[in-house]
Amino acid sequence: MRTGEPLPALGDVLAALDTGLWHWDTAAGLVTVDAVAARLLGLPAAPVTLTEAQVRARLHPVDWNEITGVVQLAVAEGTLAEVRIRIMDDRKRVVRVVRSRSKPSFDRVRKAYVLTGTLQEVAEPRPGTPAGRSAVTGDWRRSREAFLLDAGRALAEARSTQEVLRVAANLSMPGFSPDGLAVFGVEGDRLTIIGHHGHEPGSDHPFTYMPLDTDYPAAEVVRTGRAVYLSSPERYKARYPLTWPLAQRFGRQSWAFLPLTASGRTMGAWLAAFSYPVAFTPDERSVLTTVARMLAQALSRAGTAESERALSEGLQRTMLPKLGSGIPGMSLAARYVPTGGGLQVGGDWYDVIPLPAGRFALVIGDVQGHDVRAAGLMGQLRIALRAYASEGHRPDAVLSRASRFLHGIGEADPAELRFATCLYVEVDPVSGVLEAARAGHPEPVIRMADGTVLARPTAGGPPLGVAPDADYPTTRFVLESGETMLICTDGLIETGGHDLETGWQRLRALLEEHKGDQEELADTLVQAVHGPSSHHTTGPLADRREDDIALMLLSREGEGCGCGAGTDATAPPMRRTALTVAQAEPERVSVARQQLRELLHDWSSPDQVDSAVLLLSEMLTNVLVHTDTDALLLAEVTEGWDGRRLRVEVTDAGDDLPHVRRPGELASSGRGLVLIELLAHTWGVAPRGTGKSIWFELYETEGAGPG
Repeated sequence: MRTGEPLPALGDVLAALDTGLWHWDTAAGLVTVDAVAARLLGLPAAPVTLTEAQVRARLHPVDWNEITGVVQLAVAEGTLAEVRIRIMDDRKRVVRVVRSRSKPSFDRVRKAYVLTGTLQEVAEPRPGTPAGRSAVTGDWRRSREAFLLDAGRALAEARSTQEVLRVAANLSMPGFSPDGLAVFGVEGDRLTIIGHHGHEPGSDHPFTYMPLDTDYPAAEVVRTGRAVYLSSPERYKARYPLTWPLAQRFGRQSWAFLPLTASGRTMGAWLAAFSYPVAFTPDERSVLTTVARMLAQALSRAGTAESERALSEGLQRTMLPKLGSGIPGMSLAARYVPTGGGLQVGGDWYDVIPLPAGRFALVIGDVQGHDVRAAGLMGQLRIALRAYASEGHRPDAVLSRASRFLHGIGEADPAELRFATCLYVEVDPVSGVLEAARAGHPEPVIRMADGTVLARPTAGGPPLGVAPDADYPTTRFVLESGETMLICTDGLIETGGHDLETGWQRLRALLEEHKGDQEELADTLVQAVHGPSSHHTTGPLADRREDDIALMLLSREGEGCGCGAGTDATAPPMRRTALTVAQAEPERVSVARQQLRELLHDWSSPDQVDSAVLLLSEMLTNVLVHTDTDALLLAEVTEGWDGRRLRVEVTDAGDDLPHVRRPGELASSGRGLVLIELLAHTWGVAPRGTGKSIWFELYETEGAGPG
């Protein structure tokens, strides 16, 4: 063509280059092609307008599905949409491969895509070449989908920002993988480096706190929300000449900067750098864009979780007390473990309240619910209990006042009415006397010096806040030398699908077998519920219900307590339990039987255990039937030179002394002392001034006892 001649028509140029033109309007569902494009599609070489279904029938089904994703990606990034397409004949055989290039736009009014592009036949790519990587094949598509599924699963399971960055650094993308990664965040009007991989330590200093208006790809991505792809050092230098020297020293050949967008907000940028040239085909861009979206969601979740953990830890630190040291003759350990969900704040708490004359009180409780409201009520209730205890009230009065206080809060807003369980224990460290009042809470558990575990029956009333005038009777018992008391919330018992019975069986075994100190015992109890071993001790319930856990361990120094102090090694170890059975509470006879069985859990003769339980039942029943007084049970197991001995004593305030009778066959009573005489090794009746006591002894070793 000579200078000055007019340019040939566009159609003639494209026809000479064997390039066809096409136009696609997704709202109308019609595709218009010229003669060359029609021939490439396997149709007669003439301009024609086709439906989407007619075009789709000529394309490989995998490639048709790929076109939609490439178009959406190109519109989002404002780039060309390029894709390789396999043309099929009527027998579903591939007759040629064509390359389509178009500039798509999105019509927001009609909510449709409009595309005008070219179609040109290309040779089949050779495996391993960049063109081969860009070809849309079924195998490549399957490997890409498998990679994205694995990447999505790994990022979804990450629980912290560092875990997310570690997962991102180990991603192996199909056909191409970056060897340098960096995640940028935003603080005010500056970039920050959240983390990086594949770079030398300290190499991020020039990029830290870089202003967002800097001529740097990551800053531009954050400003515009659009990805930047730089396939060669020349393109990087031409587009960002001011910051090219900062990137040049890393020796990379290609870079992809993608926005990290979550909930419609650009929260940062992700850099993927390659040490070899990458063309950034539509398929490669699609993979990078999908990973960037998943990475942004994972970082957003991790950031939210870390903020919630910091909030909950700060809240709990202000609400849970510091355990003081220097309690004479005693030691104390405590644990609080929030459940895994939500803000990790709830209504469980514990407290240590100093009282006059060297005494102190232990408080543990659980406000109904697991939310911020429960945590707020917990804080108010804890302060109220401290105030009532500091005024010098007894345990029953402290809980009664606290119940009225919580009920009054609920009356102000009935929709937010809550109740709380609570256990209040006043401790005299000198004598070891404990006075406990219970409001719907699990009973305390005693671990004796030899490892025997007994649940200590404690009188109680309804949960706090249920009834404003409820009574909370006080139970008094003694923590002997070498014994440890466990008090806890129901989360320690029931978490893992357990009920109260199976949960206590799990904890009892741990308490009986533990050989370490007090702090190790607290950790062991928590580990059994929340550690890996908890999955092997699931309960009978279908769900694995999670709940907050609060526990306290109070030990009285002595052999076996695990608190680091000992007593006279020659003193015989002793197990002891005491229980009152009132006239108005005959059901406590069964509690007494259970206490005795637990006391004799390792007794060598099951027959003797059955005999002891039978005799105890007879003695308590006689007091309830033949007197109008209450019965006091005291059972002890002692270690003598000739073996262990059990002594059971029942005391009442009645004046009549029992005596052995010989009832006839039809008599309905009078056999109690006969049974004692037959089954016990020795027994007796002793006057007590006002009242009497009847006792019996059993020896584990036959022939033991007084000579």
